[in-house]
Amino acid sequence: MRARASRLQDIARQAGVSVSTVSRALSGSSAVNAETRRRIRELAEAAQYDAPPRRARHTAGGDRPSVMVVMPAAHAGGQTVDPFSLGLVGGISLAMRERGLDLTIGHATPVDQRGLADLLDSSQVDGMIFLGQSQLHEALNRLFRDGRRFVVWGAVAPDQDYCSVGSDNGRGGYRAAHHLARLGRKRIAFLGDTHTIELAQRHQGYVNALREAGLAPDPRLHRRCRLVPDAAVEAVDDLLDQGVAFDAIVAVSDLVAIGAIRALNRRGLSVPHDVAVVGYDDIEIAAHAHPALTTIRQDTAKAGRLLVAKLLRLLAGDQAMSERLSTDLIVRESCGA
Repeated sequence: MRARASRLQDIARQAGVSVSTVSRALSGSSAVNAETRRRIRELAEAAQYDAPPRRARHTAGGDRPSVMVVMPAAHAGGQTVDPFSLGLVGGISLAMRERGLDLTIGHATPVDQRGLADLLDSSQVDGMIFLGQSQLHEALNRLFRDGRRFVVWGAVAPDQDYCSVGSDNGRGGYRAAHHLARLGRKRIAFLGDTHTIELAQRHQGYVNALREAGLAPDPRLHRRCRLVPDAAVEAVDDLLDQGVAFDAIVAVSDLVAIGAIRALNRRGLSVPHDVAVVGYDDIEIAAHAHPALTTIRQDTAKAGRLLVAKLLRLLAGDQAMSERLSTDLIVRESCGA
């Protein structure tokens, strides 16, 4: 196997393409254009490379591209599946089903560029959708420039080369904080880490809304926590134990918001009378929480359709542009109005 992989790398180097492109070309994938397939096959024959047999993926209409959904690790503190991601997978699955295509859920959770490259090169699927950039933005950029073809659910960054679809995180964070400020809340806390691009943009939107309302951002009101309810409970307890005054919370996700409400109730504080809370994502349970959660909605069905359409465009040899989706403020009981 090591000799085969080495010869595959030699062919890729001679052809000026990635190893994954060579592998797909030798398997006859329509994701590689005909001229590139011909050139790679000629190089493989000259190197006496015996390609493994092509997998059967035929329908009455010919070859069908296969797609895998992968979630990079590290962005949820060890939690690899959360309710919002499951909703996003549902949107992608629906879009694939409408096109008569198959979808695979990957179990690998790459944490660095090498892991990403190995996954892309070893996989037998034609394209991948990564759910979240985690802290791999630069690695994704380099791999895309190297010829790998994938799309990402995540933020759009100024220096980005790969295609991503994501919500307008800055606007979403702004709308959450602006709504609370408009209701007269003066000490608005922010719960959530900012180590990924998406979450950093939500925090910046929160800061922008405070400044616009004439409220100076107070670093003591920012508590970093993982995207799980228990971490939010600890963050709220820390605020209260430290004697930091606050009358509202912008949570970086609905799970964080639900944990915050639980902590406040356990400490004898009423939501929204004492502390108003706004979440982010609008997962299914948000409307059934007590009190029902005011939140920022992301459209997972539309996101799924766009992610699939853009990946198929890339696999066909076309370009695909990144896109930001609008967010909606869903007002329920947890903020009082």
